[in-house]
Amino acid sequence: MKKTLLAASVASVFILGACSKPAEQTQSESPAQQTEQVTNAELGSFGIELDARDESVKPGDDFFNYAGGTWYRNFEMPSDKTRYGAFDKLAERSEKQIKAIIDEVASAQNLNAEQQMIADFYASYMDTETANAKGITPIAPVLERINNIENKTQLTEAFGRSWLDGSVSPIAGGMWFNRLDPDQYQMSIGVAGLGMPDRSYYLEDTERFVKIREAYVAHIEEMLNFAEVEDAAQKAQDIMALETKIAEVQWPREKRRNRDLTLNQVDRANLNTEYPNFDWDTYFAQTGYQIPHINVSQPDPIKDVIGVVNAEPLSVWKDYMTYHTLSNNARFLSDDVFTANFNFYGKTLSGQQEPRPRWKRAIADMSGTQSLGFAIGKTYVEKHFPASSKEQMAELVENLRKALGERIENLDWMGDETKVNAQAKLAAFRPKIGYPDQWQNFDGLEIKADDLVGNIVRMRQFFRDDSASKELLKTDRERWGMTPQRVNAYYNPSFNEIVFPAAILQPPFFDPNADPAVNYGAIGAVIGHEMGHGFDDQGSKSDANGIQQNWWKDEDRAAFEAKADMLAAQYSAYEPIEGNFVNGRNSLGENIGDVGGLAMAYHAYKLSLNGEEAPVIDGVTGDQRFFLAWAQVWREKRTEQSMLSQLKAGTHAPGRFRALAPRNHDAWYEAFNVQPEDALYLAPEERVRIW
Repeated sequence: MKKTLLAASVASVFILGACSKPAEQTQSESPAQQTEQVTNAELGSFGIELDARDESVKPGDDFFNYAGGTWYRNFEMPSDKTRYGAFDKLAERSEKQIKAIIDEVASAQNLNAEQQMIADFYASYMDTETANAKGITPIAPVLERINNIENKTQLTEAFGRSWLDGSVSPIAGGMWFNRLDPDQYQMSIGVAGLGMPDRSYYLEDTERFVKIREAYVAHIEEMLNFAEVEDAAQKAQDIMALETKIAEVQWPREKRRNRDLTLNQVDRANLNTEYPNFDWDTYFAQTGYQIPHINVSQPDPIKDVIGVVNAEPLSVWKDYMTYHTLSNNARFLSDDVFTANFNFYGKTLSGQQEPRPRWKRAIADMSGTQSLGFAIGKTYVEKHFPASSKEQMAELVENLRKALGERIENLDWMGDETKVNAQAKLAAFRPKIGYPDQWQNFDGLEIKADDLVGNIVRMRQFFRDDSASKELLKTDRERWGMTPQRVNAYYNPSFNEIVFPAAILQPPFFDPNADPAVNYGAIGAVIGHEMGHGFDDQGSKSDANGIQQNWWKDEDRAAFEAKADMLAAQYSAYEPIEGNFVNGRNSLGENIGDVGGLAMAYHAYKLSLNGEEAPVIDGVTGDQRFFLAWAQVWREKRTEQSMLSQLKAGTHAPGRFRALAPRNHDAWYEAFNVQPEDALYLAPEERVRIW
């Protein structure tokens, strides 16, 4: 429920107006167009749920509600959800499919080693009787080590092994790729260790955040009482004060995503000189890594947090680590500990009314890349991902690559020399579709059916050792950062690769039986979005080989940044909660991906028509189907608390505003007859056209 480990990224307002006739009601309707149909699509007659629309809303006033307002108005948020949309619907489908796989494995005989791990891990997770009987005793050894800390050296040791213990450290990091040489691994370190979603939760003085901080202190006290910590109320206040100091020195999120500012490489031998007064030798000795080279992602904040480490009493650090050890491991402990943790992180911070069923929590903890996710993923792919889908997806990727290549060639703001470099980067894009060609090896991992916390600890150790064993080897370009059953996609700038797990290749994103306009507006725009990350405000700082270096002419970069500034300002004007706006600068990369991805997908769609006019289906034109498919992908409902967290801690704009990306595209105005008096209308010179 919370994230405390710094990780390098790889790259989730009702406006009602008088109804006027949208373009779909004024198109010419030839008999041939009227009879055109698509059959066997999963959604509707051609891949879109037309009954989800609210046609009382003008598309140009609120495209989110026009495309999905009836669904939004009638949908009731499940009590165990904080948001619900297309991603969540597919995630639920994936959960049920994985549950069936696990049930089949658990009931079978003569299991192989990986199948036995799956069966035993799930059994240990579902054994609530044992978990309740043990209480917090499974983490007692960690709590005892923390309680026995007597000096800063021992505290530094605890920081170094915090990931293995499920604890916390104000200085944390992970192994990633050397941005100057993607063939090398490199550890990146920065400031971490906050229990709430973002530094703003500690620093903003509005009544909303004051109440959240009060609830957080009460929660810390409750968790400390499980460990029978004396004077828990005062210690909770002290922990809050300590985390506030960490928040004060940490960079804001929009600064932390700046790849120029976060590239600060240091030889291990020089670390003590450049970042003194911290026992780096002791810290790294706990990690298992040799650490020849390091990237310090937040140089000044690291120096400042070292000052906090040395200034704060040892007792406060011990209480801080005790609380976070309890909280981070709560879902593996007894129901009373889990419930206390859920009441803050689920209800208070996210607006979730009740926990997800235990079997769903088990699947979530089994399905990640640092768990048994790839072991499960093998069977998931066999059962639920046909080879034909991979082939069709590969064809779509190449169509998008062709479209982007033509668009780059025709850019009026980019010079010829930079275009050559941009085309080279585009040509070097490597798509990964569905599942890895080489699967994770689990040899040596021990899983027991009656030892949940032990399984978690052994799994952490296994993946840490696996990573450390490869630290000095050439990077593995076959590595996947997501499992096949994950409903998502990503771009990895170091490998210049775009990755699409199998689970996202389903309706409403992709349906082999849907109308082409729908597939181009949905998965086509997602493909374009991931390609766009290679050319967004940060991804564009790496070249065709994944090396972070400037491949731009200065005047071209300046023209690009002027357009990016316009887009940042456009999204920063969205105010989903009074007084709380979208952070257009922090979400800029994703917004460039959306706006650019739509442009690429629309271009590819037009190429696919070979100069012919798209048919009208059920009264909806091809262009309308394209943009409706996009908007319905981003159909979602959220709790207000979840919306706030997304605004403060997320890198994506909320879905209702991602659905509005078409307002930057001329074709959308023509498709839906959007006029200057409409709320979403942008004058042509205000429409951001980047890629």
